[in-house]
Amino acid sequence: MREVTAMRFSCLKVAAIVASTMSCAPLFASEAVPPAGAVPILKVAEIRPGMKGTAWTAFRGSTPEPIPVEIIGLWRNAWGPGQDVILARMGGEAARTNVAGGMSGSPVYVDGRLVGAVSLRLSVFSPDAICGITPIELMLEIGEFESGVPADLRAPGTSVASLPLPLPPELLAGALRPTAVTASSAAALTPIRTPLNFAGFDPAVLREFAPAFEPLGVGPVQGGAAGTGFGPRPAPGWERALRPGEPVAAVLVTGDMSVSGLGTVTYNDGRRVLAFGHSFFNLGPVDMPMARAEVLFTHASAFQPNKFANAAEIVGALRQDRHSGLLGVLGAEARMVPVSLTVRSLGEGRQVRRERTFRFHVFVHQRWTPYLMMVTLFNSVSSLNEFMEESTFRLSGKVELEGQPNLELNTMQAPGELPVPAPMLLAGWWGDKFNRLFLNAVKTPRLKSVNALVELLPERRVATIEGAWIPANEVEPGDEVPVRVFLRLYRGARIEREFKIRIPPGLARGEHRILLSDADTINRIETSAGFMNRFIDLPQAVSLINRERSNNCLYVSLVQARPTFFYDDKTLPSLPGSAANLMQTARAAARALPSSAESAVEQTVIPFDFIVNGSHALKIQVR
Repeated sequence: MREVTAMRFSCLKVAAIVASTMSCAPLFASEAVPPAGAVPILKVAEIRPGMKGTAWTAFRGSTPEPIPVEIIGLWRNAWGPGQDVILARMGGEAARTNVAGGMSGSPVYVDGRLVGAVSLRLSVFSPDAICGITPIELMLEIGEFESGVPADLRAPGTSVASLPLPLPPELLAGALRPTAVTASSAAALTPIRTPLNFAGFDPAVLREFAPAFEPLGVGPVQGGAAGTGFGPRPAPGWERALRPGEPVAAVLVTGDMSVSGLGTVTYNDGRRVLAFGHSFFNLGPVDMPMARAEVLFTHASAFQPNKFANAAEIVGALRQDRHSGLLGVLGAEARMVPVSLTVRSLGEGRQVRRERTFRFHVFVHQRWTPYLMMVTLFNSVSSLNEFMEESTFRLSGKVELEGQPNLELNTMQAPGELPVPAPMLLAGWWGDKFNRLFLNAVKTPRLKSVNALVELLPERRVATIEGAWIPANEVEPGDEVPVRVFLRLYRGARIEREFKIRIPPGLARGEHRILLSDADTINRIETSAGFMNRFIDLPQAVSLINRERSNNCLYVSLVQARPTFFYDDKTLPSLPGSAANLMQTARAAARALPSSAESAVEQTVIPFDFIVNGSHALKIQVR
């Protein structure tokens, strides 16, 4: 019977395993851990019910253990059109634990030939450890999407798969809604839920953010990491890492905090590996760190069995996250964002009581980077002993971008009327800035570093604008008008500030307004105008974010009854109507030229050490 090698990568020279007249004798003894390198495969067409085989997975540590497997049969088209699934019953230790999270990718051999990867489970509360096996032929197709890999890289008898067409947004909107396990859905064959290990995270953080991960087929669990000094660079000894059956981690965050998805290696040709047997997030091409892992124990359960593990050192990078598995390259380095986050608690008199600095790296992806930035910040500030409900957080940060000006970010957040804790408000504000960077439709940002300082103030520091006063409403162009503004502190005294505003010499006669406002009032128009332009480029996105006002200042603006136009990141308060018509005609129909009926020209800024809310307008008559 003809034997074939499992993979033919251009960079790897393998000895041909072809013997048309020899029997299919095992390449390794049934009790021996499968080695890396070329291995013959057992094609789907050769599968027969009753075949006995061995699956390999680690129940503890990183050394795979053999599990007896009996083939039940072939479930045709179960994985998709023309994509069959091999059903099998697992024995040994797996009969006690059931098909556990983290077993995804466990290789299955029959007579020394690789059949595929344990990747699916059938039902919950089942007394039988029934699993679905993704055929190795389907997993080999992942290599066809690798750039630089020969186009003929495929398993015998397969063809190059085409990428799916994009789905309508209304269908995608419903795809991420979590669904409850019902009697009908419990009988479905589903991918084994990937344990998403959170190390260095407070359990309350998992409760807050788990709902976002559950619909994607991953289960957030309290996990661990074998160290905190891991960066994206592969550790020494990566050449000997991730043998078939060993645990593997897909890394989203590494360092003082760690987030990683746990699975098992299916195949290793010496440089490239296949794992999971199903997708992680189904992202397609990725650049995600790939690490060793160490299983602490496997929790037995008929409902939700799981491996509990520590993520270890990074040994390569994942390049493909596809329907039938992951493909990674040993020794490759994935690009990550280095983050340094200092959290400082202040006591009475603003003395520093305690300070901690967290250093970690974050996976780069337009959808996941903003969310991971949000999760890590929330965890950093909400798990302190100094945290109190009536606290205010003051953040100052800098995002260094490649080829762009730095982002300078400042805000204060305190609890409000809604039942949302201040750390969540702060984390949402922080994540939104990265979301706006990555969602520009022209260019992907490259983040070189992120540094932030968060100070915890021991009270709710909020003030609301109550009113303002000027000595006379009639003014002359060029006058300096004294203004007095009154603010009320939250559960505190009334305070006032006095300043002068100069009336522009060329200001037209008639009625105008002096607007005293918070940052939101001024930011709202410019921010919404930026969102209306779907073709805004990265430099304009950076400029708009940098121009946003901080909420711990009071802004004094002169409002005039003439329109203001917004062009990308530019504000045009005195644009003649003829010029506006010309600009609107010259732009593509999809690129609107938004405007507001009035123009608010900022005159002065008054900084405070608390959040400023509200607004107040004073009418003036220019003679």
